[in-house]
Amino acid sequence: MNNYLSKELKAYVDGAQKDLVALLDTLCRVPAPSNHEERRAEFIKNWYEKEGCKGAYIDSALNVIYPFHCEEQKNLVAFSAHIDTVFPDMEPFDVVYDGDIMRCPGVGDNTSNVAIMMLLAAWFTKKGLVPKQGILFVASSGEEGLGNLKGIRQVMKDYAGKVAELIALDGSYNSLVNGAVGSLRYRVGVHTEGGHSYGKFGNQNAIQTLSSMINTLYSYKVPKPGKSTYNVGTITGGTSINTIAQYAEMRFEYRSDVRESLADMNKFFLSVIEAYKNMDNVQIECELLGERPCTGDVDAAKQEALETKVLDLIESFTGKRVECTSGSTDCNIPLSTGIPAVCFGGHMGTGAHTREEFLNVKDLHMGMLIVAAFMNTYFS
Repeated sequence: MNNYLSKELKAYVDGAQKDLVALLDTLCRVPAPSNHEERRAEFIKNWYEKEGCKGAYIDSALNVIYPFHCEEQKNLVAFSAHIDTVFPDMEPFDVVYDGDIMRCPGVGDNTSNVAIMMLLAAWFTKKGLVPKQGILFVASSGEEGLGNLKGIRQVMKDYAGKVAELIALDGSYNSLVNGAVGSLRYRVGVHTEGGHSYGKFGNQNAIQTLSSMINTLYSYKVPKPGKSTYNVGTITGGTSINTIAQYAEMRFEYRSDVRESLADMNKFFLSVIEAYKNMDNVQIECELLGERPCTGDVDAAKQEALETKVLDLIESFTGKRVECTSGSTDCNIPLSTGIPAVCFGGHMGTGAHTREEFLNVKDLHMGMLIVAAFMNTYFS
């Protein structure tokens, strides 16, 4: 038996796989687009109450928070698993089974980890176990897209100065996210005079102007160090084939895992916007849609200790030393404020952020064992 697991906890995980799949199936069918997680949050809160997890509540950001032995309100460890999906659907998804394959949008990212966290939180509660430090079990909102990490921002605000470290349960157990990829996301709108394509030929065209701006933005060479990227995600505009477009807009983002590089890219972006604002017969709108911070000044020794703890534990189960990488996760907020944080998960799915997403339910057993063993390190 793995040294990180008690015999009783391992027996529970071994016997809980049908319950895990059943809970995962139920959660998948409860819609939870970013910024519209109300129904899934309500389900999770009610489930906690039925399982005897007293004190679980839904906060103003639609997080479901279960404070477990947090009476002292200091030196807390937070486990977060985001409940929102990247899909806008407000109608329930179907869950399709093909042998051991379970198919559903969002099944792996991140519904599987929510279900694992819920079952383990309930087990520790029912056993009356007391952790070495208070634990916040957070079913977080707004992790995806323009959710802009609203959930974990609210948690870190409400528990400011009280959280010692955060572990985001997201993704799989074949890698460890230990750095924050920051981002800046904008909507840019271009207004021009437009007109009839024949009668007013020569008038400024919003689509052409926006295309020119994009060309300029794409001439930029990304800075070093770190990994930095930029992308035009959507373009809309125009009226008809025989109309000189009066309006066009795009959504544009920069990303980097280094604060200084992100700042350099933003400086260039704003300089381009300013240059186009000075053009004749053109009006430019620029709206910041989302901002995710990079890693800040985290205590290196504490961060390394947390990372090593996870890496050693995963290796003890899988025999593999997984690689560390940067990502955009709930960890961004604590890391940006100097609080140690890492991210890993309990599933091995395929097709995240696509409607063809699926996982193999057999992999959930190993994933739940790993998450359970890690949580168990916070108990005597």
